[in-house]
Order: sequence, then structure tokens, then C-alpha cells
Amino acid sequence: MAGVVCAPQLYSSISSHRRYPGHPLDTTLNTDIDDADTVSLLKTFFLLVATNNNCAAFKMPHSFGYRARTRDMFKRGFKEHGPIKLSTYLINYRVGDIVDIKANAAQQKGMPHKYYHGRTGIVYNVTQHAVGVIVYKVVGNRYIEKRVNLRTEHIRHSKCRQEFLDRVKRNHDAHVAAKEKGERVSLKRVHVLPREAHTVSVAENAPQTMVPVPYETTI
Repeated sequence: MAGVVCAPQLYSSISSHRRYPGHPLDTTLNTDIDDADTVSLLKTFFLLVATNNNCAAFKMPHSFGYRARTRDMFKRGFKEHGPIKLSTYLINYRVGDIVDIKANAAQQKGMPHKYYHGRTGIVYNVTQHAVGVIVYKVVGNRYIEKRVNLRTEHIRHSKCRQEFLDRVKRNHDAHVAAKEKGERVSLKRVHVLPREAHTVSVAENAPQTMVPVPYETTI
């Protein structure tokens, strides 16, 4: 049970509480204690001692394997369970392609380490069933070029440059259209400008007072 306070921790918090003559920790448990916090802590402490709580929820993980703590990371998506689709094996990969690494738990062979799950790299080698991907890993204050070999089930073409390619095509079309008209066009990206100043008329637009809707209880 996550978030359960164990008996030793609670006892230390009670021990650090202020002491005064007649404190229940100095003597026996009295019934005329006027400190509500101390009474509540004592009740919880003795309840945990009675139930023999072993504080198992606060222990550190003891498994540090290659796939440790990857239950949610390698989980299949919604309505994506079952055998791998055949279209996965019909995708062509070439040297220089930018791919995203996403492990597919249905194929245990050629899986990436959990560090590379969700990373983007460049294909540098292509074989019959797998590809080699270059990924840059941050180690300390430097980048290290890592070369990982993955099966094609665990990669997909990245869309990180799609917006850039669309903008290149859009700018080319705008340039060609402007050249035919003999005009000059600016192809630079411009941020959204604030709205221009304007006057609001109240001739046919009577001002309205906004008030909260009264709360109604229907039984």
C-alpha cells in the first residue's frame, strides 16, 4: 500500500513531538490528554503495531535488469494487441532515414534497451531483418554516439521533419506564383500579431452584465 505510514517512522515523529510533564510518552497513556495531535498519533501508532506493519511499501526496488520497470513503457497501445501486422515488414528503410525507436513487446528479438525507447536516430546500416541506428546519448557534459541494432518491428519513420518539408513546398509554390505575377513576396515566418485597434459600437449592441448562474439543487 503506497503512502502508508509505517510504525518506526510514526514513532520517530511522535518522539520528536514536544514533551511536557505528564506527556503520554513519558508515563503511561492518560485519558485526559488535551493535545489532539498527540492522541491521534498515538492511536495510529498502536493500531499499526497491533496489525504488525512491516513497512514493505517503502522498500527500494531490488530488480535492476534490462527490462526493469518497463511494464507501462513497453505496453501495447489501445487496440494494438495481438500479432504484428504484416505491413510492418513491407516498409523500406534506407541509409540516412530518420527513425523513431519504439519497442514492440510482441517481438522480443532485437529489442532496444529501455533508455533508447522513444529516441530518434539516423539509419546507418540496413540488413535483411534489422537496421543500425545512430543515437546520441548524453553522458555527463558530452554527447556519445551510440550505434544500436534493432529489428524493424521496433522502429518507424519519424515525422519530426514533416512540418519543415511542408513549409519548403509551400514556400516554393508561393515563390513561383509571385514570380509569374511579377511581385515580391516575403516567405519568412511571422509570429501572430496582436489584434488591430477597433471601436465597438453600442448602437445595436446593448451592454450586458455578466452574473454567475445561481446554484440549484434538484433532488
